[in-house]
Formats: sequence, C-alpha cells, structure tokens
Amino acid sequence: MVNPSSSLDQSKARADVAAGPWHRLPGLATLREYRLSWLGNDIVAGIVLTTMLVPVGIAYAVASGLPGVYGLYATIVPLLAYAIFGPSRILVLGPDSSLAPLILAVVLVQSAGDPARAVALAAAMAIVSGLICILAGVLKLGFITELLSKPIRYGYMNGIALTVLISQLPKLLGFSIDAEGPLRSSWAIVTAIAGGEINWVAFAVGAGVLIVILVLKGSKLLPGVLIAVIGATLVVGLFDLSGQGVKVLGSLPEGLPALTIPLIGWTDLGPVLIGGAAVALVSFADTSVLSRAYAARLGRPVDPNQEMIGLGAANLSAGLFQGFAISSSSSRTPVAEAAGAKTQVTGVVGALSVAVLLVAAPDLLKHLPTPALAAVVIASAIGLIEVADLRRIWRIQPWEFWLSILCLVGVAVLGAVPGIGLAVVIAVIEFLWDGWRPHSAILGRPDAVKGWHDIERYPDARLIPGLVLFRWDAPLFFANAEQFEARVLAAVAASPTKPRRLVVAAAPVTSVDVTAADMLAELDEKLEKAEVELCFAELKDPVKDKLRRFGLYERFGADGFFPTIDTAVDAYCAANGIEPPP
Repeated sequence: MVNPSSSLDQSKARADVAAGPWHRLPGLATLREYRLSWLGNDIVAGIVLTTMLVPVGIAYAVASGLPGVYGLYATIVPLLAYAIFGPSRILVLGPDSSLAPLILAVVLVQSAGDPARAVALAAAMAIVSGLICILAGVLKLGFITELLSKPIRYGYMNGIALTVLISQLPKLLGFSIDAEGPLRSSWAIVTAIAGGEINWVAFAVGAGVLIVILVLKGSKLLPGVLIAVIGATLVVGLFDLSGQGVKVLGSLPEGLPALTIPLIGWTDLGPVLIGGAAVALVSFADTSVLSRAYAARLGRPVDPNQEMIGLGAANLSAGLFQGFAISSSSSRTPVAEAAGAKTQVTGVVGALSVAVLLVAAPDLLKHLPTPALAAVVIASAIGLIEVADLRRIWRIQPWEFWLSILCLVGVAVLGAVPGIGLAVVIAVIEFLWDGWRPHSAILGRPDAVKGWHDIERYPDARLIPGLVLFRWDAPLFFANAEQFEARVLAAVAASPTKPRRLVVAAAPVTSVDVTAADMLAELDEKLEKAEVELCFAELKDPVKDKLRRFGLYERFGADGFFPTIDTAVDAYCAANGIEPPP
C-alpha cells in the first residue's frame, strides 16, 4: 500500500533531482529532509540487518573462491558508498549468489590456488565493474539492461542457479573435488558420491541448515538464515564436530579492511575485464529490477542512471577496500523493510555493526561450519530458479521458451562468464531477427471496417486500380533493406491492375540508415523504369529529416510525402479521375 504522503514525497524527490549536485548525492539529499522520528527505526533495522549481512556475506565469499572474511570487507565500505550515491532509500547491497559464479570462474582459473592472488583478482573485477557502471550512469546508459528480454534473463539466471548448486554440493556433502566447469564438476561429484566420499556428519549439518532456511523462508517474524546458522555453529562447537571432518570457518582476522590497490598480471587483464563487464551487466540488471519494485511500492521516482552510479560507487569502493563485486540483495532488502527501515541510514548502521564485529569479536564465528555456508548459498540459488513464468511463456510463445533454455544450457556448459556473453549475443540476434524479417502488408479498404487493412486478413477489401498501398512494420536499416526492396517489387508485380503509384504506409518506420537510403534510391530508379511512382504516407518528421540529409527528400519532392494514407489515396484518385472510396 502506498503511503498517503507519497505524492508529497515524490514531488520532493523530483525537486531534489533538479537541485544540481544533490542529484548525484541522494544520500546527503535524504539527510536534508531526515526526520528524527525515523532514527529509531533505522537503527533497529540496521542491527537486525546485520544478523543477515554477516553469515550471508561470508557464505558468498566462500562461494566466490575467497576467504570468508572478504565477504564482510565487501559489505562494510560498499554499504557506506551506496548510502551516499544510491538513490534508493531502502535497497541493501552486498555479496550475491548471482555474482558468485562469475567471480569464481575468473578466480578459479587465474589464481592457481593462491589465496592472495584470488583476492586481488576479485577486487580488480569489482573495480572494473564499478568503473563501467559509473561511466554508463554518467552517459545515461541505464536503459542497457532493458535489451535483455525476460526469457533470456530467466535462462541466464536459471543457468546461474544451476552453476551455484553444482559448485556448493561438494561442500554440503563434506568432500572436495578438483574440476573446472559445471559439466566436469558434475561428473566429479557423481564419481565422489559413487566412491563413498560423503561425510555424513557434514551432510547432516548442511542439510539441517538448508531445511530450516527453506521452511522459515516465508516467515517475517523468524529469520531462517540466522536461526539455522547460529544453531549449526552451536552444534559444531558444543559437540566438537570439526574433529569428525566438518570444516569450520575459523577465526577471522581482526581489524578493518584497508585501502589497497589490487595488483594483477598482464595475463589476468583480459579475463578480469571480461568478468568485470559481465558482473556490471548482471548486478545492474538485478539492481534495476529490485529498485523499480521498491520505488513503486514507496511511491518514489526511479532514476536508473543514478542507480548505476550508486552501484558503481559501491563496487569501486569494494575493490579498493579488499572486497569483491556486489549487487542488490533480494533477501536482505526485505529484511530491512520488515524491520522498519526508513532511509539509507539503515545500511550505514549495518555496515558499522559489521565493522564492530571484526574489531571486537573476530572469534565469534570460528565454529561456523562450511556445510552451513554452502546451505545458505544453495537456498539463495534455489530462489533464483524461475519455472512458473517459463511455463506461461511455453504456452504463449514456445520459441522464446527454447531461447531461454538455450541460455540456460549455455551458462551450464560454457560457464558463467561465456554464458552471459552468449545471452547478450542471443539478445542482439533476437532484436535483429525481428527487424530482419518484419511483417509487411498490402492494404485495401474493407467494407465493414474503417481504414486501410491487410488484404490477407480482409480478402474482400477493395483495391484502388493502379495504386499499391504497402505497409512496412519496422525501421529500415542494413539488415532488412534488401528484404524491403524485394517485397515492394513483389507487391507491384502482384497488382491485379497495371500499377502507376506505390505508396509506402510508413508510420511504423521509425528510422532509416545509409544502407536503406541507398536502397530507396535504387528502388526508385527501378520503379521509375516500370513507370511506377514511389511515394510515402505518414512518414515521421525525424525520418524525413534523415532523408533530407541523405538527399532523398528532394529526389521524391514534397509531393511524394502525404500526412495520411487517406490523403495519399485522395490525391491519386483526383489525379487519375477515379472515384475515391467512401
């Protein structure tokens, strides 16, 4: 339910947008209108949020191939950075399951088992991701993620979920494998299980944590992750299960993350740049969806470009302070909301609480079992899986369903980083395909319907002798220029009477490029030889401006353009002594 004062808040937010520098520092703009009555809610929500930030941060660090403490480093400074630069008052950022496979894919191959090098690689990826997001936000490229269709996003996220599950199963089952890639890892897991390598004590701990999290997932009163992780930690500590092969986190390094420039080799540069770009795309896609959802719920405007800057600042700070790439959290944000969070101060309190833990109580989680961390990540991965909406897509558009499955297989077979590259390529191909082979129609005048319509749908529609009305339902560009020419000539050839004029119903034509413009000039010459005049109706003014630049407007002349199809028909009928249709 939208707050009754949302209209006032929205007006205020729009005023802040117009307030110059405050637009780039939304957190400081919030402080200008901060109410003392919000402080209690923000402090309580921040403390509650901390109970999620710690175990989840550690779990995703381990899932990314890094020591657990770096998950806390990736939580503290980024939350502070987003509180200043992020436009959403309630969004919580931190390590995320959707990014873990992307980071792991680079870290696993490039680090060669060296933890220090793994940390540097992950931090460098975060810096690359942050710089890309900031640059894209400044250049107002926040629309980029809209290029990925819903089926492609589903396929990619389902592939990520599958990759995460495969990567965490060995930890849950209490053994380790030496394999790279989802397919090899799956085979190694099956081989280990068949060889009886399961540590049943470790599996019991991990499975118990997973069951508790899934059972309590829908509860707003009981924090399932916190209860499960604390319970597992107490059980392992009290019964000394580490002596039975259950791996534990151990003591965390005491102190706060330091400002550090990650140093990587030249051979690492390519994978880090590609991985950082993939992280930027995925993290912003997740963040934009979540921020839109909460902005709509709170009745506030959405600023995708500033959201990109806020996310970029958070990732940049993570990379500079010994962290790794982060994203918005669909599990921690609802916790903050349910706890009563009002503003970005909640994230600040959460960050400071995590910092206090590192300084004052680094041994608090030394008995935290690795299978429990694996269970936390697996539970999150299960939440990424989309099935219901894919069933709907299968019913209404089967080819888009198979497109989603192709993306899933691409991620599962090729890995997370190549998989997102495949998803982007497929998205571009999907876009080009729609424009490459668009719908076109020859128009006629049906008796029972007003206007001009496709004669294939209205076979009884009347045609004007000697006039061909042709509609093209797409922009004209290099990929479909030849197709346009071929269909126009086919329409002329199919005319039941000798054609004298062809009018392109051009309302759907939103753009023309150089290749298409040259094609129009060649087409006009061909039609002229056949004694057919080429004209346009309903062509938009911006497209006419392009034709002027290409020198085509003068070629067709002002008389070659009509504001509507009816005026084009009336002009033709008047010139040829034909009675126009009623």
